[in-house]
Amino acid sequence: MHSTLTPYLALVDIANRAKAQAQGLPARQEVKPYWTGIGFSLLGHRFVASMEDVVELLELPQYTFIPGAQPWVRGVANVRGRLLPLFDMAAFFGGHLSSARQRRRVLVVEYDKVYAGLIVDELHGMQHLALEYGKMPPSDLVEAFAPMVSGQFQLQQERWLVFDLQALLSDFQFADAAAH
Repeated sequence: MHSTLTPYLALVDIANRAKAQAQGLPARQEVKPYWTGIGFSLLGHRFVASMEDVVELLELPQYTFIPGAQPWVRGVANVRGRLLPLFDMAAFFGGHLSSARQRRRVLVVEYDKVYAGLIVDELHGMQHLALEYGKMPPSDLVEAFAPMVSGQFQLQQERWLVFDLQALLSDFQFADAAAH
């Protein structure tokens, strides 16, 4: 490089040398967006719920029984000074929780002034799903689940049903927790 080059010409020289040594960009690859949800088991099925609908995940806390409530209403727990009603989701759908108590988890949801803890058999953590999404629920779905399932993902050999928590919380039967 000569000392007589102006700063502009020096920058042009650097740019030209950089272009000559640059490698080409990698081939364009199609990037598929992933859907992320919270995975859980209930009555032998694997479900995912939208991350936006679950505000917290808890171990099953101690709770107080509520007399005069539906059999699927387990009771109410004090979670950091806030009363959390607990609902046994297996009982709501006509079954029984099949896992040991220490494996059960609570999905805490808050939607449209409803604050509730949904007890499920087991938690599978965050699931990042991008393969084979179907907007239709499967044909072999248990009838009780049908209004709450908005689609399904197929990942390898596992089927993940998309559980619509907002549909559950808006359901008349779920909202009618008092025993008749």
